[in-house]
Amino acid sequence: MLFPSDINKKFFSQVASSSIPTREEIEQKYKWDVSHIYLTDSAWEEDFKWVENQIPGYAKFQGALANSSDDFLNCLKFNEAVGIKLDRLSLYAMLSKDSDMKNQNSQAMYDRIQSLSAKASSMSSFINPEILEIPEVKLRLMLSSNSELKVYSHYVDNLIRVKSHTLSKEEEKILALAENVTSTPYDAYSIFTNADIKFPIIIDDSDSEVEVSHARFYSAMHSKDREYRQRAFFNHLQPYKHYINTFTTLFNGNLKSKIFIAKARGYKSTREASLSRNNIPLSVYDNLIENTNRNLLPLHRWTAIKKKMLGVTELHPYDVYVSLFRSDEEKKYTFDEAAQLVNSALKPLGENYLSVLNTAFNNRWIDVYESTAKRSGAYSSGTTFGVHPYVLLNWTNLLNDVFTLAHEMGHNMHSFFTGQYQPYPYANYSIFLAEVASTFNESLLLEYLIKNSSSDREKLYLIEIYLNSITTTFYRQVMFAEFEKIVYEKLENGNALTPNFLKELYKDIYQKYWGPEMVIDVEEQYTWARIPHFYYNFYVFQYATGFSASEILSQKILENGKDAVDKYLNYLKSGSSDYPINILRKAGVDMSSPDPILAVTKKMDTLLNEMEFLINKLELARDTK
Repeated sequence: MLFPSDINKKFFSQVASSSIPTREEIEQKYKWDVSHIYLTDSAWEEDFKWVENQIPGYAKFQGALANSSDDFLNCLKFNEAVGIKLDRLSLYAMLSKDSDMKNQNSQAMYDRIQSLSAKASSMSSFINPEILEIPEVKLRLMLSSNSELKVYSHYVDNLIRVKSHTLSKEEEKILALAENVTSTPYDAYSIFTNADIKFPIIIDDSDSEVEVSHARFYSAMHSKDREYRQRAFFNHLQPYKHYINTFTTLFNGNLKSKIFIAKARGYKSTREASLSRNNIPLSVYDNLIENTNRNLLPLHRWTAIKKKMLGVTELHPYDVYVSLFRSDEEKKYTFDEAAQLVNSALKPLGENYLSVLNTAFNNRWIDVYESTAKRSGAYSSGTTFGVHPYVLLNWTNLLNDVFTLAHEMGHNMHSFFTGQYQPYPYANYSIFLAEVASTFNESLLLEYLIKNSSSDREKLYLIEIYLNSITTTFYRQVMFAEFEKIVYEKLENGNALTPNFLKELYKDIYQKYWGPEMVIDVEEQYTWARIPHFYYNFYVFQYATGFSASEILSQKILENGKDAVDKYLNYLKSGSSDYPINILRKAGVDMSSPDPILAVTKKMDTLLNEMEFLINKLELARDTK
């Protein structure tokens, strides 16, 4: 077992006294080491200058790609060299900025690299359209006649796949110019909901006056004080109800802008246009919704258990997230203890995976603790060709932090293996694949913690976490996906999306998912207006597909061992070398079949059976005392 040093103990005492330490006060091993990217800022400046000098070189390739295989290859290699440097420069600048957001030099570096990247993107924008101008027979011959060009076969196939939806240079320019207009509904929504809305002041669960905010709303939904939950719920949704006409107009504007772009590109629907980016068949989306609808009983069952355990005559939306079994004295975890837990939970993945994982833990790939002016939240930096990925955390010693660590290390290992095994064109992956690796790690961690729990009550709490994860990451996201599918179809078919239609639609879907035990307050009908993901255009379904894929993969690994592990590691190594659906199929998951959805719903039923058994066991033990 690893333990924090005396320096780190000093840090914990500072946290306890509510002071936020400076970056210098945190022990080195808990801060990421950006010298793995560049040893100094001066080295960064040298590469920055190199890219600046190279960018004009794009001009010599414009109009020459069809001349010969050598010209074609030289252009792609040149573009790669610039791209690799830009990615490296961007990673260093981003990590430096996020370490201390008051550091003006780091902010300036970040701004400069953003500007340079935009310039390079503009200068290289001719490449894909020019490739598509080459007759396909000639293009295929060029690829097959040059061994180095063969690497780009899938890249070219993907371009050809969407060729019919790629417009002329003049039309593409018009669409590019329109981006500033089509993004306005979301920009206005974001400013309105995050900056302009004034939320009411209420009494919290400590009898103090507090102004409701987005963060306080989420926190309040976990409070054991039901009256406080109710107050926070009603008052947080009150502005959305008050300004519902404005939110409806913004929502309609966003949908119409996406519909405009889809139609301009010749797609039959906005959903087809969105899923086409990663070559996801519409049947995958439909399969997710249809099979989830056929398997809502586990969620209805959980609703009934929640109502019974809370001892309420009516269950309301503000009762959904409060814990039934969490102790008031929640167990604390140091980062080193959490790293050991994650390591133990992921042992089924084998020595190769664990070796890389421990390299990340022991070689400063992770920035662990909060410090003054450090960026909030958590993320994994993704694949940067030739450099290992990094993880940002803001550790508070809670169990949730342990799950965040497992989640982000799932992304981190995915990025690492992709970068190690794929050439630059495929050293990345889509969101459709990304959420598999992260939720997979959380699933294995939960299985490990439940198996090694020290008491029935601790096991009940962990099972509850698992159930809430299924509820929020699977069922809730499918519910959102179904709402999104319907509103687009209604608008595309010429129907009006009025405030009344939207709130009634959301209410009906919510009731269907949560079942007859749920009493839906009027305020809940306006929840659709506060969900930013509805502005992202068929994004949320990928949380549910990722979760269901990770569930079936984790079960296969725990049951089948090495063969399943090898397939999973190959998935991590695949990057974007094939379409996401094919990569998952090779790993053992067919997202067009009901199996991944059934894996989740059956798992929920199993967890509910175990929960009811433990509840009855504890009640029996109490009655016999």
